[in-house]
Amino acid sequence: MLLRLRVSLPDRPGGLGQVAKSLGTLGADILQITVLEREAGRAVDDFTVSWPGQMSAAEARERLSAVPGIRVEGVWPTREMPGSAPDYDLLMHVATEPARGFATLVDALPGLCGAEWSVAVADGAVRHASLAAPAEIELPEPPPRAITVGAKELQLMLLPVVTAGLHVVVARADGPVFHRAEVERAARIVDVVSKMAARA
Repeated sequence: MLLRLRVSLPDRPGGLGQVAKSLGTLGADILQITVLEREAGRAVDDFTVSWPGQMSAAEARERLSAVPGIRVEGVWPTREMPGSAPDYDLLMHVATEPARGFATLVDALPGLCGAEWSVAVADGAVRHASLAAPAEIELPEPPPRAITVGAKELQLMLLPVVTAGLHVVVARADGPVFHRAEVERAARIVDVVSKMAARA
């Protein structure tokens, strides 16, 4: 089972090694590490791990939280295969068929962002929805800039596309709040896609 773990740990020599050793002891195979931030003496990292058997997100969180100095911010299933380049694949699809740029973007964003679903919204109506998007959605107001909102059970990332008169909503139910590094990455991808689609 592929899981993503978001971990806050002391930013000091050997801190990352301690987490890696702890994960190995628990039976996890680390496939990828992404450093999200380093400030105020702590680092926030995303680990993509493979766990043999059916390790639940709750069990993984409980076992890793027992390691001194480590704070687990989220554990959730992921479909993104480490070493792949889904953002480049997305841009290649949009370059090939720019008229479908936003539909392609909406379909790809859940996988890119470790989320469940996404939609493109214009004038208060859904223009395109990814496969797992619910049939009924309470649509948020268009934001002036990329932001995150949400409650404990559902985190949203709102990405405006001013040139197209719409905004994109990305939803995560199982994981933590979208980190600012995730929001910045998604906003850059949306910006590139919007420029490519505008030329269609």
